[in-house]
Amino acid sequence: MVDSWIEAPTRHAAEPDWLGLINPQTRALEESGIVEIFNYGRDRQGLIPLWVGEGDLVTPDFIAEAAKRSLAAGETFYTNQRGIPELRDAIARYMTRVYGRAPGGGDFSPEQFFVTVGGMHALEIAARLVAGPGDEVIVPSPAWPNFYGAIALAGAKTIFAPMIGGAEWRLDVQRIANFINPATRAIILNSPANPTGFAATIDELVALRDFARNHGLWIIADEIYGRIVYDGGRAPSFHDVMAPDDRILFVQTLSKNWAMTGWRVGWLEAPPALGPVIENLVQYSTSGVPVFAQRGAEAALDHGEAFIAAQIARLKECRDILCDGLAATGRVRFAYPRSTFYLYCAVDGMTDTRRLALRLVDEAGLGVAPGTAFGPGGEEYVRICFARRPEEIEEATRRLVRWLAK
Repeated sequence: MVDSWIEAPTRHAAEPDWLGLINPQTRALEESGIVEIFNYGRDRQGLIPLWVGEGDLVTPDFIAEAAKRSLAAGETFYTNQRGIPELRDAIARYMTRVYGRAPGGGDFSPEQFFVTVGGMHALEIAARLVAGPGDEVIVPSPAWPNFYGAIALAGAKTIFAPMIGGAEWRLDVQRIANFINPATRAIILNSPANPTGFAATIDELVALRDFARNHGLWIIADEIYGRIVYDGGRAPSFHDVMAPDDRILFVQTLSKNWAMTGWRVGWLEAPPALGPVIENLVQYSTSGVPVFAQRGAEAALDHGEAFIAAQIARLKECRDILCDGLAATGRVRFAYPRSTFYLYCAVDGMTDTRRLALRLVDEAGLGVAPGTAFGPGGEEYVRICFARRPEEIEEATRRLVRWLAK
């Protein structure tokens, strides 16, 4: 008797065109130019990695301990889609403490805040709220490449509006006006900005606010570096100039201020009336942020001011080491960044920054991000993240100065 489980004949059909079988919109997403250099140099012995937007500090113990207590208490189940009430309360307290009164007066309300899996998740939700197929979103550039990715995944098109470069980067509302058309739905403003270190003035924020009002546009405000400034206080914010009915969504994260990049906790600030829609978008994307991570975030917001102050002092020292060393060569053009932890600089005579970044990996043992990764207007620059130990930044500066001397 023949066994019924005999295998079917082996097929020798050609390998399917897997890429041709998936969503063209997803297939068209380009690899990040930062990731390309990171992958090229990731295993190089002795390389100093200054290419990605995070520092070398581990998360403070008081934050980790809060998460451990949560795990020990058995908080390992599904959670609130909007975030646990205690964390949303902590966000409202933090915002009131740092930004003063909410638009319209009074303290910030927990109902304005929605906990997300990092700032990227908040950005993606914001993009889906205001744009879709056939729509356009304007992004002043150079800009973080993930803005383009979030807009593309919403089915919309990114329109880059080059900023005014030179000694310092500046926002030109008239340049943005040149790109307005009936398909325009929103403007994304990152201030203080990655990669340039640009921080909008109050006058610039008012001008952009008025422009958005006049054209019925949304603003997505990425202000995650607003605390990392070197002249005291915080950076100007749309919170300082907006009215309750302004169409502004805020993207925030715990990653930068409290050394929590790997925790993936952030928040979206939006009109409370959008709560049910945002809750659905959380449900259908991540189904919420793990409770123990939210407990760590709560501790960071309530008890993290001393850590932020110490980190900013350290970053300022690193900034000065790097900038003073490169300025002395006479070959590197930049403005001393007054915010963020990035130096965006151009090397005289070197315009192909992708090739420059690859050469620095091979010839100097340094990892930097090429300006080509950040859209129009900054192709001749490289971004250097100086959020490392001062001793490591000293060594990185020596390597770069020696390489330039060759």
